[in-house]
Amino acid sequence: MIALTRTDTSLVGQWWWTIDRWTVAAVAVLIGFGGLLALAASPAVAARLNVDPFYFAARQMAFYAPALLVMFAVSLMTPHHVRRLALVVFGGSVILLVATFFIGVDVKGARRWIDLGLVTIQPSEFIKPSFVVITAWLFAAHRNQENPNGNLISMALFALVAGLLVMQPDVGMTAVVSTVWFCQFVLAGLALQWIAGFAVLGTGAMIGAYFMLPHVTSRVDRFLDPASGDSYQVNRSLEAFMNGGLFGRGPGEGNIKSVLPDAHSDFIFAVAGEELGVLVCLLIVALFAIVVLRGLSRALRENSLFVMLASAGLAVQFGLQAAINMGSSLRLIPAKGMTLPFISYGGSSLLAVALTIGMLLALTRRRVGQDIS
Repeated sequence: MIALTRTDTSLVGQWWWTIDRWTVAAVAVLIGFGGLLALAASPAVAARLNVDPFYFAARQMAFYAPALLVMFAVSLMTPHHVRRLALVVFGGSVILLVATFFIGVDVKGARRWIDLGLVTIQPSEFIKPSFVVITAWLFAAHRNQENPNGNLISMALFALVAGLLVMQPDVGMTAVVSTVWFCQFVLAGLALQWIAGFAVLGTGAMIGAYFMLPHVTSRVDRFLDPASGDSYQVNRSLEAFMNGGLFGRGPGEGNIKSVLPDAHSDFIFAVAGEELGVLVCLLIVALFAIVVLRGLSRALRENSLFVMLASAGLAVQFGLQAAINMGSSLRLIPAKGMTLPFISYGGSSLLAVALTIGMLLALTRRRVGQDIS
């Protein structure tokens, strides 16, 4: 067994003693739950599609290694290199996002994926963390008087990203990007009149989405009145939690996954509820809370405005995505197809979340006397 002491000057040794180990531990446990639930939920889905029983589980396991590598490699970076990486990822993601309108795969009326043969990539997943870092840089540059147009450039980029996402259409992803961007803007010192103005615009956008986008109308109506339309998946999800009780029926012993179409992805939290029980679900919620609160705590202690805004934005984004997935499964919010970080099936989501946590760890590392501009 290799012991890492505080006098260890190796790359791994320095990383270990400067990283937020509580966040690393929480993420490791989440990945463990993800592997367990992939093995539990995916065979039933595979059987309905007439593929190998462990087809989805094997693909998910195959993505864990590169995801861990991405998270570790990015966490070694300096804030300056994180910013450069974000620029490259953002530029590539925007290009691929535009490409979805021409070569994207149409799934349920939305073009969000590009089929590359062996894998299918969802560019919007990678826009989220990279956009957070870039907007933090622009807000900080404006506040520090390094770039007087920083706020305007950020607003222009936001309009570009939000417009592309709405056109796919992906209202849920647009809402996440918008919320995180607004939170960063407020932390950067947004004036009260601008906060009120953006709040009015956001409310108007939500009302407009309800009246102009049929799938949004349907989901909101079914949330307010479950009898008004097809609420099959949400009803089965709630049934799963009732079947599981406090302690669950045991891994692999659940029945709902056999009739729940998205049991391995959007509704995997329901599988956890039935097979592992409410107590384990609360533990999963606590693990997400640890990552978010540790990220925010470290962010608010930073002297660099850029690092503070980027770290806080990444933490809020991570927590918001988890909250939307779990809230949809429990019918606390209208149903939205969004993955549960590190747990739901999906290569793009897993790699993007690994990138998010890698950036968060890199930005919040202890760096005594180092330049973090």
